[in-house]
Amino acid sequence: MNYCSNCGSDQLTSTIPDGDHRLRVVCENCNTIHYQNPLIVVGCLIEHDGKILLAKRGIEPSKGFWNLPAGFMENGETAEEGALREVEEETGMSVTIDRLHSVFSVVHANQVYLIFKATSSSIEYTLTPESIEIEFFEPSEIPWNEIAFSSNTHALKAFLQNPNSSEVHLGSYIRNS
Repeated sequence: MNYCSNCGSDQLTSTIPDGDHRLRVVCENCNTIHYQNPLIVVGCLIEHDGKILLAKRGIEPSKGFWNLPAGFMENGETAEEGALREVEEETGMSVTIDRLHSVFSVVHANQVYLIFKATSSSIEYTLTPESIEIEFFEPSEIPWNEIAFSSNTHALKAFLQNPNSSEVHLGSYIRNS
């Protein structure tokens, strides 16, 4: 951050404000504290007739790797609305959310993933710039060495261990420094 979003000043400093316990960016001109919080990523693990949808990424990061349809939640939408929007943007599909499946924290990237279990009544999809290939995989055919993100691996493995479970699966990835 180079300028205060409240007053436009470049007089920013990192300090622990009174009553706080973390280092924050504070504007010395107007005393605005600029909180920086994790981003929410929402998406769906989509099942149809026992197969799981994966989309090959057409964009970075992890271009060319398989991914569950997911992306950053937008202001003004619920987590469910964001997940459905991401599925539509990446696959052209309309799905039905069954339940929250997993919550996964990627601490070093300041991200929290909410992956919903969803079903599709159709396997019709549309390729997009974000998804250059889409396929419904039998569980035994999932290309584990080509999965884009640890959050996807966590969600897929948790689902495959017990596909009928209503449990919300918690996980995290903490990179060793």
